[in-house]
Formats: sequence, structure tokens, C-alpha cells
Amino acid sequence: MKLRGRGRPWVMGVLNTTPDSFSDGGQWSDSDRALQHALDMFAAGADIIDVGGESSRPGSLPVSPEEEIARTVPLIRRMKSELDIAVSIDTSKPEVMLAAVGAGADMINDVFALQQPGALEMAASLNVPVCLVHMHGIPRTMQAAPHYQDVVSHVQGFLLGRVAACRAAGMLDDAIVLDPGFGFGKTFLHNLELFRALPRLSEMGFPLLVGVSRKSMLGEITGKAVQQRMPASIVAAILAAQLGAAIVRVHDVSETVDALKTLAALSAG
Repeated sequence: MKLRGRGRPWVMGVLNTTPDSFSDGGQWSDSDRALQHALDMFAAGADIIDVGGESSRPGSLPVSPEEEIARTVPLIRRMKSELDIAVSIDTSKPEVMLAAVGAGADMINDVFALQQPGALEMAASLNVPVCLVHMHGIPRTMQAAPHYQDVVSHVQGFLLGRVAACRAAGMLDDAIVLDPGFGFGKTFLHNLELFRALPRLSEMGFPLLVGVSRKSMLGEITGKAVQQRMPASIVAAILAAQLGAAIVRVHDVSETVDALKTLAALSAG
């Protein structure tokens, strides 16, 4: 799975098998419905499907590795048997990484940036791309008055530190993706600063993953509820693409793919 040198951003569709994710909690906890949603996203043009078995929304509580594996691994196995598409496992636990990659997952997406015990060593041994996400604290408490002297410099320094740890563990730069972590321990103003700084963050030399789909920052801008944030999410994905994002993580795949095709056509040359 090569994440560099592509003409347009990869579209990563979100597939949460959790009962409590902020936008689609409980919708895809049934295996057959989850697989159909994966098929629909593939047909709509998704390049990657990100499967998660533990919510990382503000205030969420952790689940056991066994529960997370039960929620995700059988689904990944079914997806890889029926779809020719890259699959990412959204996890921080080494046991889940091992089981998911064994079932066919092509990538690891870790909101703890491989800081959990054993995660760095496991990811390095599995030899698949890894997305390192910046998060302030842990999901249960990350939105409790987050504070930074300079959020952009802080996030940049943190991510470069995690890159150094990955290199020391034997991982190649080509296998590393960076995510500023919109909504993961940031206020509305922090999120705005980070988004506007995407060109600066892309200068770190690694593909950037941007995930703002349906998030509260868009709710604060529009005043709309989660399920009414699709237009704002598409605009944000287009702007992220223009500002240097290599991957956009979205809930509304078909609409985002159409928007990116239109952007490419109208801005060609």
C-alpha cells in the first residue's frame, strides 16, 4: 500500500462497529449491515475503509482487546474476501493490530500514536503503514480545558517526536502518515489554527490524514446537529485537499468523491 505520489487525496471511509461513536454509533454493529456499508462505500469510490471497534469520542471509555477484536476482525476478514480495497484498523492495542493485520488489514490508524505499551514494537513488526494521530490526554478527558502555548508548534513537535520513535523501531518513512488530530483535545480555535496550518504541517514531509467529517468544529460553525453536517464536511474535505491533505477521512464517501473529482476537473492545468 503506497501512500505517496498520488494525484488526488485518498478517500478513507469511516466504518465504526461501536455502539457509542459520536456520529454513527450503533448503526454498523451488526456484521451484515457493516459489510453492506463497506460494499456501498467501495461502490461510491472509497480508497480505504477505516474499521474501528472502540470509540474515541470525547468522554468515551475503553473496551477490552477481546471485545475490540470480536467487533472488527471477523468483519475485516469478510471485507477482504469480497472487496479489492485497502482496509485500515483504527486501534491502539497491539493485540488488535496483530489480529487485524492477520485478517488482512493493510494499515493501522492509532489515536495514541503508538504510545500504548507494546504498540510501537508490534506495528514495526507488522510492516504496514501507520497513521500517527496527535491527541491531548485520553478520550475520556481530552476535552477538559485543553491548553497550548502554540497548538501548531506543539502538534508538529509531538508528531516529529513520534516519527523519531518509529524510525528508531525500524519503521521506514514511507510507512508513516501523520494526523493533527482535529477534535482530539483541542478547542474550536485550536482546530481552526491547525486547519489553516495544514500547508506548514505538510512541510514535515509525510502524508497528512485529515479527519474533520461531521465533527463538533463544523457544528460550531454551522449550528447544525451531527447528521446535518454533510455540506460542511464536504467543504472541509475539499479545503483540506487544497491545503495538502493526502487522505481525507469521511462519513459521506459518495458526495466527497464527487466533490474531489469536480475539484480536479475544474482546477486542471
